[in-house]
Amino acid sequence: MPLKFVLRPNEKVIINGAVIGAGDRPGSFFLYNTANFLRGREVLKEEQIDCIEKKLYFVIQLVYIFPEDATLNLQRFASILDETRQARPDAAKTLDEIERLVEARNYYRALKLCRKMFKSGDGGTADGGASDDDDAPANDRMP
Repeated sequence: MPLKFVLRPNEKVIINGAVIGAGDRPGSFFLYNTANFLRGREVLKEEQIDCIEKKLYFVIQLVYIFPEDATLNLQRFASILDETRQARPDAAKTLDEIERLVEARNYYRALKLCRKMFKSGDGGTADGGASDDDDAPANDRMP
């Protein structure tokens, strides 16, 4: 079953490293095969990093969007994960889950969990632990 997503006017999405943007009108798109993608609102720019959780999110984002550089970025991930564990001992369980997801190459869900971490500020999920998989891409890994 294909994944359908809609881009708002002038909204962008990254699909397998390519930036695609909508014009002045909204548009519907379907992904029929496995692809890595992030909507523009999910992309963190380097200049937006203002906490350790965003630093962790950014490096996972790099692994996800640029698989050709995964080896280097996974090394960076391990280092930043250690920094995050030291800075946020209260988030040990969440960080363990992020590590498990990254090891399983489930980068989109790792990003989602990391994003909730810096939204809630308590190391848990912003929604009290309820799963929010409705907007997760069905195809979040490269073939």
